[in-house]
Amino acid sequence: MRPVVWGLVLASTCGLMAPARADIYRYRDRGGVLHLTNAPTVSAARPVLTEGAVSVRVLPVPPPLGSGLMHPGFVPLAERTAYDALIHEVAERYHVEYALVKAVIKAESDFDHRAVSRKGALGLMQLMPVTAAQHQVRNVFLPRDNIEGGCRHLRMLLDRYGGNLPLSIAAYNAGIQRVEDAGGVPAIAETREYLARVLRYRLAYLREGVAGVLEVRR
Repeated sequence: MRPVVWGLVLASTCGLMAPARADIYRYRDRGGVLHLTNAPTVSAARPVLTEGAVSVRVLPVPPPLGSGLMHPGFVPLAERTAYDALIHEVAERYHVEYALVKAVIKAESDFDHRAVSRKGALGLMQLMPVTAAQHQVRNVFLPRDNIEGGCRHLRMLLDRYGGNLPLSIAAYNAGIQRVEDAGGVPAIAETREYLARVLRYRLAYLREGVAGVLEVRR
């Protein structure tokens, strides 16, 4: 993965919020380094987003498996969020499982619709600019637009891999090329940890759905 240089002023790299201008531009220098900046100084810079003023949060790197911070077999409690109804609506329209979409959002941004990763992924479902453009996402920080794009991408991956969840989730994280080069889930620690995390969250949200049905029937 090539390095990324940020031109934004952030409060810290530990997940704290900081005000920043939302006009963000990207360009690669002659050395192949990707730059993201809100004050472009070269003509090659192209806008990634424009939204007036937003709060940008740099997402922390998730703890690795075996670190003791998150046991591989641990299933978290299923939290309710303000986006549940929207996730249900969009996921149903694209015939993607609600629990899977919510699990991806949890793993990607922890439900922060203004999240920006170190690699330049944006919004709830952490869409890279190329992926957002591929799925015609107009505003990556608008929850509906972002979830629409993420669900379209998941639907595409599920169709490509015949509904195989591990391959689809791995491709969402590492990209189609790496999955196909590996002939399966690539041996990348970050991708394997991400896959395990999404599957844990998915199980929690599936249980949440079952609990909700039982509660209604009572």
